Amino acid sequence: MTKKEIVKRQKEIKVRLTDAEHTALLERMTGGELATWIRNTCLDEKPNKKRNYKVADPQLLSALGRIGGNLNQIARQVNTVNSDIEKIRAFGELATIREQLQRILADYDR
Repeated sequence: MTKKEIVKRQKEIKVRLTDAEHTALLERMTGGELATWIRNTCLDEKPNKKRNYKVADPQLLSALGRIGGNLNQIARQVNTVNSDIEKIRAFGELATIREQLQRILADYDR
C-alpha cells in the first residue's frame, strides 16, 4: 500500500465489555487507539508507526564497538587458560566491565 492509498473501513463490530474488561484492554494496549491495537493484535498486522530512535553519538558507538571487540578477545584468551582460579578472576573482571557498560548505556538512554 502506498502512502496515498487510504483504507476505508466500512464494517463495524460491537463488543460489550464490563468496566474491568475495558480497563484490562486499555492496560494491555500499546499505541494510541484501542481499535487500532485490537485490529493489529487480532489480524497480526504490523503497526505502521515508525519508532523514534534517539540519535546516537557516532563516537560513542565507535568506542562501544571497540570495547566489545576487546571484551571478545579477552574472553577468547581466558578460555585458553588452564587455571580455574585465573578464569574465575578474569570472568569476574569481565562481569564488572559489563555492569559498568550497562550503566553508561542506561545513563545515555535517559
